[in-house]
Amino acid sequence: MIVDDNVDITTTFKVAIEDSNNDVDVNKRIQVNTSNDPVLALSEFKPNFYDLLLLDINMPHMNGFQLCEKMLAIDINVRVCFMSSSKINREALRDIYPAISVGCFIRKPVTVDYLIKRIMSELD
Repeated sequence: MIVDDNVDITTTFKVAIEDSNNDVDVNKRIQVNTSNDPVLALSEFKPNFYDLLLLDINMPHMNGFQLCEKMLAIDINVRVCFMSSSKINREALRDIYPAISVGCFIRKPVTVDYLIKRIMSELD
C-alpha cells in the first residue's frame, strides 16, 4: 500500500511497480493499492493483508509516523518504508515516536529502478 497526498507520486509508483511484474514469476507479482488520504488509508487498512507500506511522512490530517503507529496497532507484522523529500533526524524521531523503527527510508525524488530494488529488498 502506498500512501502519499501527492496523486502524481502514488500513480507513478503504482504504475512502475506493477510494470515491474512483467519481469517476475507470477507467484511473486506485487499488487499495489494506493491512497492519497492517510485517514482513508487507515480506515481501509486490514490486518494480514499488506506485506509492505510505503508512507509519505508529510501529509495533511495525519503524518506518516502517526499513520504508521495506528497501522502497526492493527497489524504488527506489516513492514514499513517511509518516504520524504526532507532529511530525517532519526534520533529525534525515536524520542517522539519510540514505537517506530525507521529501518527503510526512501528519499524523494527517487528513480524507478531504485524504488523497485528497495521494495524487493524489503519484501525478501
